[in-house]
Amino acid sequence: MRLGLVTYNLAKDWNVPTIIKNCTTTGFEGVELRTTHAHGVEVTLSAAARQEVRQRFQNSSVTLVGLGSTFDYHTPDQAKLRRDIEATKQYILLAHDVGAGGVKVRPNGLPKEVPVEKTLEQIGRSLLEVGKFAGQYGLQIRLEVHGPGTALLPHIKTIMDVADAPNVGVCWNSNQTDLEGAGFDPNFDLVKARIMTVHLRDLFLEEYPWRHLFARLKGISFAGFSMAEIPESTDPLRVMRYFRALWLAFQERL
Repeated sequence: MRLGLVTYNLAKDWNVPTIIKNCTTTGFEGVELRTTHAHGVEVTLSAAARQEVRQRFQNSSVTLVGLGSTFDYHTPDQAKLRRDIEATKQYILLAHDVGAGGVKVRPNGLPKEVPVEKTLEQIGRSLLEVGKFAGQYGLQIRLEVHGPGTALLPHIKTIMDVADAPNVGVCWNSNQTDLEGAGFDPNFDLVKARIMTVHLRDLFLEEYPWRHLFARLKGISFAGFSMAEIPESTDPLRVMRYFRALWLAFQERL
């Protein structure tokens, strides 16, 4: 398992050179760039600017794990759904151009006026479409376990069953809802074969079974990126160093 950083929120005000410098300094191996943040890796970038971003990462020890979008596919508004799907495709092209490994998308709720099963199927079909498009460029589509109702792992499993493509998978998000229903282990088992990336909150939060999560990831031989998605700080490098120390300690105890 490798350590990375999500630029939401700790690094939201950093540009790309600063992200690479700070990750290198603190031993973080990769980064997921969240859209709308100061680094400015957006679809508005010119071809030359995209190539510059690609080169900056290629010339460093930091992997551009992916781009973190906020596109979702749960809306009952079919025009908006089509806009989000087409916008995702543009973000996939951006990911390809800057050398990212994939794009993170998310569900963000269950509209009350629509049967749950219909919404989950719509999300899954939408993922299949963008996944097929991403596959042409060798990229992954990673569905973040996110949103009121949609963050429940049985619902994520239903979505994944519809979005049955090898380059479409799950971004495990370390939510408290992972413990609901049948409990952590059965919930983890529902999607363990589809986990592509992992988002981690602050590892000192005792309400979440961090050590057990690390053990389960080791048990499935997870060799991808687990990435800190933690609040901003006035002393970010110190926080990153402490986070890495805890991350290493949890693994060494397994």
